[in-house]
Amino acid sequence: MGLLTRRQLREQKLSPGGHHSVAVLRCKACAFQPEWCCVHPTRAWLWRRDLAKPSRVPTLAQEWALDRAMAARQTCPKCKRRYYFCLPLRTQGCCDPCDKGFEPSPDTYMTSPAKHLLAA
Repeated sequence: MGLLTRRQLREQKLSPGGHHSVAVLRCKACAFQPEWCCVHPTRAWLWRRDLAKPSRVPTLAQEWALDRAMAARQTCPKCKRRYYFCLPLRTQGCCDPCDKGFEPSPDTYMTSPAKHLLAA
């Protein structure tokens, strides 16, 4: 019986498929005390591979919606440049070059106007 973590399932393009985990991988110290809550990073839930289902592929409309959401987080409202990273819009309100008054390097933003890039 093949047991896999969620990350291993994702690497194989699988999902748990609504099933609950069948086992918990714990660290050596916590394995002797099952009632004690393990908080170490070595804890992982395991799922059966034979019960896993293929991951769903997002539709074009879902990818379009995700791209619009990312464009809103990556586009500066002042200079209208779309960057390759999310901007501090909540705290700063604009990109660093607009806030601090310097010219951004060309490899940090998209040279064409802010267009939507689909993931697939």
